[in-house]
Amino acid sequence: MKPDAKSPLKKSLPLIGIVFAAVLLYVLFGDYLTFAALAENREALIAWRDSNYLLAALTYVLIYIAVVGFSIPGAVFLSLGGGFLFGALTGTLLTVVGATIGATAIFLAAKTGLGNALQARLERNGEGRLARMQAGLKENEISYLFLMRLVPAVPFWFANLAPAFLGVGLRNFVLTTFIGIIPGTAVYLWVGSGLGEVFARGDTPDLGIIFEWQILGPILALSALSALPILLKVFRKTGVEA
Repeated sequence: MKPDAKSPLKKSLPLIGIVFAAVLLYVLFGDYLTFAALAENREALIAWRDSNYLLAALTYVLIYIAVVGFSIPGAVFLSLGGGFLFGALTGTLLTVVGATIGATAIFLAAKTGLGNALQARLERNGEGRLARMQAGLKENEISYLFLMRLVPAVPFWFANLAPAFLGVGLRNFVLTTFIGIIPGTAVYLWVGSGLGEVFARGDTPDLGIIFEWQILGPILALSALSALPILLKVFRKTGVEA
């Protein structure tokens, strides 16, 4: 008898592997993804960057891919380090590339694991909250994905996994991830680019700056713009039903 290639355990293996690797990597390297570690090693990091800029940039991107791909806590401090080492503009580009690749990796792992099975079940049943959520997502896929990326309250790991479980296409996921994370990423990389002065004063960076109105306002405006197609469709449906 052939083993069932579609058993629940085999479908879950990619996600189980991610969780196991994430725990292991966090135990081994979690202490390095802190502001204290960045402050203590700043001179060595600058010297390493200056001696081989391209290798340093590539290593940063690869580390960011791993951190996001395995959902390891500490990406904020890694972003600060990217701004400190590479500046706001170059650091933002490197971070967005690394974060997009890492997000795509975990999206594909989730989608090929439980995601396809869940999507098939939702399409068969067609009822319940998740099925309604999937239907709404299909009608306004890009708008919903942009909202998940732009709204600061939505955790990054959730915005990576939820689309996989609800049947989002790979192209739209990659596109909205790359573009949608630019505003928030740019803020943290901008903060990171000024860490030299923060270190000199012996202070810590203000990570709550993204919630200040001059920063949050434009991000919310972009979120409202992303939600506009969804609202227009709702109004049109309401008008037709009336």
